[in-house]
Amino acid sequence: MQYPQRQTYVDQRNSSDNRYRAAVCVPHEHPCLPGHFPGHPLVPGVVLLQHVAKALRDWREQRLTRVLEAKFLAPLHPGEQAELELDDVAGRIRFEVRRESVVVARGVIEGAA
Repeated sequence: MQYPQRQTYVDQRNSSDNRYRAAVCVPHEHPCLPGHFPGHPLVPGVVLLQHVAKALRDWREQRLTRVLEAKFLAPLHPGEQAELELDDVAGRIRFEVRRESVVVARGVIEGAA
């Protein structure tokens, strides 16, 4: 499913072989938001994981094969800017999504070509 360009990665800063960073913003018009939750929309965790999967494709040209761990620690509201970071730590890909200094989500994933 394709979404408007403004919700995709708009910034790739300080990317390297061991780290990838990208800015993310999910627009108010995203099709998942009307039901999650009416009157008080929050970006669903599965949408954050879609961004993690896309970042892995952009960084390593790999598809997301497994989510080993995922914790959703704080809400992300439509239109808020967040930063997604992937780190390769001893062969494991760790992700973290932050809004300013607040960790919104973090976890560990696996990918394959």
